[in-house]
Amino acid sequence: MFSLTDSLRYWYYNRPTDMRKSFHTLGGIVTDVMKRDPYSGEVFIFMNKRRTRIKLLHWEPGGMVIYSKMLETGTFGSPSDISEDDASASIEWRELVLIVEGMMENPDGRRQRLDSLRKLRFG
Repeated sequence: MFSLTDSLRYWYYNRPTDMRKSFHTLGGIVTDVMKRDPYSGEVFIFMNKRRTRIKLLHWEPGGMVIYSKMLETGTFGSPSDISEDDASASIEWRELVLIVEGMMENPDGRRQRLDSLRKLRFG
């Protein structure tokens, strides 16, 4: 069951990630680079270089879960307050939702894929 909520802590990995990586190798990034515990119940967010794929790694009761999304068009946004020098940073649930849905704080920052959806929906 999908169990991500605003009560969890979210960590964004600020480096491009090979999306072929799975549980153990993403967990290795969490441990070695992000200096976090992948079994803590926190959620770890990874994106590929082109920003067209995203993976969320999360430990929940019963085991490790990966949530994954691949876009057909456009790109995912990025968190607004993270320096390029930071390998990872904590972000809020609200910001993760905005990234995944393609919405940015700035109305001009809407992602290309929303324009495509609007055309499909409204003709």
